[in-house]
Amino acid sequence: MRGKGRIIIALVIAAISLYMYFGKSSENPVTGESQHVGDITHEQEVALGLQAAPEMAQQFGGLSQDAQATQMVKDVCARLLSRSQAREATEYYRFDCHLLADQNTINAFALPGGQVFITEALMNRLQTTGQLAGVLGHEIGHVVGRHGAEHIAKAQLTQGLTGAAVLATYDPNNPSSQRNAAVVAMIGQLVNMKFGRDDELESDRLGVSFTGEAGYDPRAMVEVMQILAEAGGGGRQPEFFSTHPNPENRISHIETAVAELYPNGVPSGLER
Repeated sequence: MRGKGRIIIALVIAAISLYMYFGKSSENPVTGESQHVGDITHEQEVALGLQAAPEMAQQFGGLSQDAQATQMVKDVCARLLSRSQAREATEYYRFDCHLLADQNTINAFALPGGQVFITEALMNRLQTTGQLAGVLGHEIGHVVGRHGAEHIAKAQLTQGLTGAAVLATYDPNNPSSQRNAAVVAMIGQLVNMKFGRDDELESDRLGVSFTGEAGYDPRAMVEVMQILAEAGGGGRQPEFFSTHPNPENRISHIETAVAELYPNGVPSGLER
């Protein structure tokens, strides 16, 4: 009976988790996509990002003291936000692009609500303004796509379902059930990683659109992927166990997005 009771409770937990996730949807005003973000509002995203920004910056050595490079990041960021569809998101997000002092970690990331970061280590490897626009356009895409809010909602769903599965399969008198619980937990982690890879590819598509609309050549994003691939060398873990697709695999997606944006070919005069 105790085993049956655990199963019933687990089913109730799973049902509640599924209802909380799929029972609510919100249309993204920029992308037009119907998204499951729970009760998270734009204002809450801004607050979360602003609260986390100082700590995240500190993890990468704080803000850069290179005034010229910092101003370049600010200028490219402002151009992307003023001349592309991303400007529609400025009505409810507080965008601010930062250059971090870390000269060893090749990275760029965005927080919910509009806080965007790039490290000096990545900045120093970029060769053109268009490549910088590609990096920032991609990160702005994460914000516009509300990937942070989606991730929180998906994590809550996964936690609920894996918790229900662990409860249903766990038996303190059966040592093998502990291994089953560990497997279920690992599957939940991998599901969230897949969500992360999908977000990266969507941000690539949005980045192509934003950079092209702002007057930058979106093909520079391919060059960024090549730079990241060279930086990664041969030591990367398999893509399936990573939240980011391998740069080589993203190139084809970027090229497809460019072809869709410019079916007659990329026009001349775009800044590389």
